[in-house]
Amino acid sequence: MGKPTIVCLCGSTRFGEAFAQANVDETLKGRIVLSICGTRPDAELFGHLTEIELKTVRARLAELHRCKIDLADEILVLNVGGYIGDDTRDEIAYARAHGKPIRWLEPATAEPFI
Repeated sequence: MGKPTIVCLCGSTRFGEAFAQANVDETLKGRIVLSICGTRPDAELFGHLTEIELKTVRARLAELHRCKIDLADEILVLNVGGYIGDDTRDEIAYARAHGKPIRWLEPATAEPFI
């Protein structure tokens, strides 16, 4: 067995079940999975923070996720129902800029951005 492919999951935290399922599916396919820190919506995880604290935490988490993309061989976009939020768009752009292949949970009906 050669080096396993490392896949980074990208998508909205509102799709916690999709993250959990993708983690299982990708792992069973022999891939190493990098994911988000929690599978609950941001409001539930960070609702106790002030606006300033939340902005700081979100910036740190975004930077950490870009580092995960750097480590990954590819990303898997969890575009449940075709939804791609602004943060996920940024992650896709980052992955493209760094030459990472992109897979989609659901067929992309159109490019999410140019």
